[in-house]
Amino acid sequence: MKKQPFVTKEKLEEIIASVPTPFHLYDEKGIRRNAQALQEAFAWNKGFREFYAVKACPNPFVIDILREYGCGCDCSSLTELMLSRAMGCKPGDIMFSSNATPAEEYAYAEKVGAIINLDDITHIDFLEKTIGYIPETISCRFNPGGLFKISNSIMDNPGDAKYGMTTEQIFEAFRILKSKGAKKFGIHAFLASNTVTNEYYPTLAKILFEVAVKLEKDTGADIQFINLSGGIGIPYKPDQEPNDIRAIGAGVKKVYDEVLVPAGMGDVAIYTELGRFMTGPYGCLVTRAIHEKHTYKEYIGCDACAANLMRPAMYGAYHHITVMGKENEPCDHMYDITGSLCENNDKFAIDRMLPKIDIGDLLVIHDTGAHGFAMGYNYNGKLRSAEVLLKEDGSFELIRRAETPRDYFATFDCFPIYNKIFE
Repeated sequence: MKKQPFVTKEKLEEIIASVPTPFHLYDEKGIRRNAQALQEAFAWNKGFREFYAVKACPNPFVIDILREYGCGCDCSSLTELMLSRAMGCKPGDIMFSSNATPAEEYAYAEKVGAIINLDDITHIDFLEKTIGYIPETISCRFNPGGLFKISNSIMDNPGDAKYGMTTEQIFEAFRILKSKGAKKFGIHAFLASNTVTNEYYPTLAKILFEVAVKLEKDTGADIQFINLSGGIGIPYKPDQEPNDIRAIGAGVKKVYDEVLVPAGMGDVAIYTELGRFMTGPYGCLVTRAIHEKHTYKEYIGCDACAANLMRPAMYGAYHHITVMGKENEPCDHMYDITGSLCENNDKFAIDRMLPKIDIGDLLVIHDTGAHGFAMGYNYNGKLRSAEVLLKEDGSFELIRRAETPRDYFATFDCFPIYNKIFE
C-alpha cells in the first residue's frame, strides 16, 4: 500500500508563503470522517462516548472538531484539565485518568466535574483527604498482570506496567468506595499500545466485561460504564493494513451480547479514550532539506529536528517520508534524514530508500497528528513549531504560532539577564 500525503506540493508552497517550515499540518476532512466512523461503529451502544486523549494533540482547534461529534476529553494533567474546561467542557465531559497524581490535580478535577479514574487503591484515601469526600461517580483502573495475548501473539506486558490495580485490589477498592458513598462505578484498562489488529478491543472488552460481571455480583456496585481506553493503532508503515473501526465495533458488540446482556447488564455504557487513532494519520510534519552531507553515509539535514517529532529518536519509531514532487520517482538513494540537535539519535529515518533529495526539497513526515507536536521539547534551545489546519474547503488556518526566543526566555523574567537578552 502506498502512503499518500493528504496535501499537495502546491498547497504546501501556498502555506509556506505565510508559515515558514517546519510546522505540523492537520487534515480537517480526515479527522471529521474518522470521528463520524467511530460514532457509527458504536451506535449500537446507547451510552457510548469517546473521550479524546488530549495528550495526543492538545490543540483546542483540533479538539473542537471532535467535540462536534460528541467527544469528551480524556485528561491526565492539570493543564489538560484547564484547557478542557476553558473550551467549555461541562461536568461529565471529562475523564481524568492519571497516575502518581498530585493533590491539587485531584482537587481541580473534582472542581470541574471530571469523572475521576483512580489508578491505585491507595488513592482512595488520598482523594478523600484531598477533597473531603468520595464522589458519587468514580472509576478504577484495572491491570490483570501477566502478558496480554491475542491468539498466540504477545501484544504487551501489563504486568510490567506502572498503571492500574490488581484483580484483588479492584474488588477491595469497589467495596471501600461503596462504603464511602460512591454510587455509580466504572472500570478502565489499557493493556496494549498501538495495536494494528481488529481483535484488540474485542479481546480487551471480554476481559473487562467478565470482571465487571463478577464485580457487580460480589460487591453490589452499580457499574454504569466500561472504558476500553486507547490502544487502537494506526498503520505507520506502508505495508500495514489499517484497523477497521466498524469491524472493531461489531466485535465489541458480539462480546457485549455474550457476556453483559445475559448478566442483566445490557445498559452499561461503553467509553473509549482514543488519541492516536482519532488524529494520528491526519497530521504531518512539513520540513525542508537544507543540508546534505557525504561521509560514511549519505545524510540529509532538515530544518526540523527531534524537538518537533521525538518518536523516531525515543522509540526508533517508523514514520513514512514523502519527498514532495518526487512521489513517482524511484527510491534509489539511501539516506539518514536528520535534524540539527547535538544528539546522534536525532534522525527521522535511518538507511531509508528515497528519491534523490535536493537542497530545498519539501519533505512530508507522515502520521504526526498524535504524539507529534505534543511531545515536543526545548533541548538545545530549539523552539516549538507552528501548527496549521488544512480546512475542508481547501483553505488553511494557523492554529498555533511558532514559539519565539521571547517565549523561551519568558521564565527567566526574575533574573537580571532577561532584559539584556533583548537589548
